[in-house]
Amino acid sequence: MTRPRIAILGRFTESASALRYRGLVSSRALLEYVWAAGGDPMTLLPGNDADALDWGARLRGFEGVLLPGGGDIRPTRYGKGDDDPTLYDMDDMQDESDFTLTRYCLEQGIPMLAVCRGLHVLNVVTGGTLVVDMPDHHRHVVHDVALSEGSDALGITDSHVTASCYHHQAIERVGDGLTVVGMSADGVVEAVVADAKAWTVGVQWHPEDTYAADEHQMQLMKRLVGEASLS
Repeated sequence: MTRPRIAILGRFTESASALRYRGLVSSRALLEYVWAAGGDPMTLLPGNDADALDWGARLRGFEGVLLPGGGDIRPTRYGKGDDDPTLYDMDDMQDESDFTLTRYCLEQGIPMLAVCRGLHVLNVVTGGTLVVDMPDHHRHVVHDVALSEGSDALGITDSHVTASCYHHQAIERVGDGLTVVGMSADGVVEAVVADAKAWTVGVQWHPEDTYAADEHQMQLMKRLVGEASLS
């Protein structure tokens, strides 16, 4: 059976031990997660020239998109200042690539799973805002997420999931066309489903952290791979 190809927009990094230069990376755990679920992950280079932003051409041969975690979105994109000292790894080229790719997937009906920063991108693209710095960070936090009506879109066959989190920002105002289907006990939006042409889901947690031991996380990625197989 042919594996559906899943595009992952790479993340710029200032250093990587195997390289002599700044790098472009995708988490090995994330790549292995996609592969274990039956997909074939491929990393794409972000850019801001016309060819780099021509997603119609660049996504030929891909059946799905995974928008991964990463640094902070520049807050001016959702109407706030960018002088908060907690902000890190902001990159305008990364933002432009993420935002145009997300809009393209929504408009053209390409299945997409958005993880952590990816969820924030999806929320801002649809008109939502973010908490720039949470009063209580969710870095190195594992907690329960209660799933509500509509969460069957995640592919998870339970009313809750144990989530491994690493973030200091969170959804503030929910974007247009997004339905919240998962919340933590302290009120953080943990999962959304988009009213879109194709399956589009965002989660605040990092499913790649625990998929090997948690069938719920594997169910989530298998749902993306299954939707990609149909596209």
